[in-house]
Amino acid sequence: MTYGFLAPSYDALTHDVDYEGVLDYLERQFRRARCPVRTVLDLACGTGSLTWLLARRGYETIGVDLSAEMLAQARDKQPPGVAVAPLFLQQSMDKLDLYGTVDACVCCLDSVNYVTRPALLERAFCRVRTFLTPGGVFLFDVRTPEALAAMDGQVFLDETEDAYCVWRGEFSQKRRVCTYSMDIFRREGQTWRRGSEEHREYAYTLDELTDMLRRAGFAQISCYSGRSRRRPRPGDDRVWFFARKEGRYDG
Repeated sequence: MTYGFLAPSYDALTHDVDYEGVLDYLERQFRRARCPVRTVLDLACGTGSLTWLLARRGYETIGVDLSAEMLAQARDKQPPGVAVAPLFLQQSMDKLDLYGTVDACVCCLDSVNYVTRPALLERAFCRVRTFLTPGGVFLFDVRTPEALAAMDGQVFLDETEDAYCVWRGEFSQKRRVCTYSMDIFRREGQTWRRGSEEHREYAYTLDELTDMLRRAGFAQISCYSGRSRRRPRPGDDRVWFFARKEGRYDG
């Protein structure tokens, strides 16, 4: 998987993502957990849209992503109202290595599904726990197996004035992987340039993710249907997980 060709057009093609709504939900979870969050790790931050929003709301933020091209887009952003710019680091989730601890880690837009090897995802959960303060919280969302299976055979089109993307979904029941094949056309001056990418997402069950979090040492593990407080139900498209590192926050 790569974002080499998609990165410059990613924000335009995903303009409808409700980052403000996602952050509102995260902050409600922070308050319900009575967690005094000051520092936040945005894991798999992509082009940094959420990272910069966190910074604008006064959090000290770190954005981590594996893609150098996506991080380049993130670093180029300079939105108004940000007192302290985020720190951006190029790292794999399973090799996360920070300079200190954070009060919260968030991982959004089904980035967890993009880790297609369960052993590496469990290792990533362990690394997150390592760099959380005692009592710190970990919040992430996933696409459910039902949602990924429904992508099989689907064709989607995203279009802007300067970019055109056709992507096709193919789900393998045996491998439990949904593969997105993308053809991207990007305007460069008076010409159009074509590129292709292939992205994959793994269909983790809620029980599997809960067990991974427990083995990684997390406590108070809960999951919710969408951005709600109700328990997941069959047929849900997206589920949010909440987990806390054991211990008491002393900050």
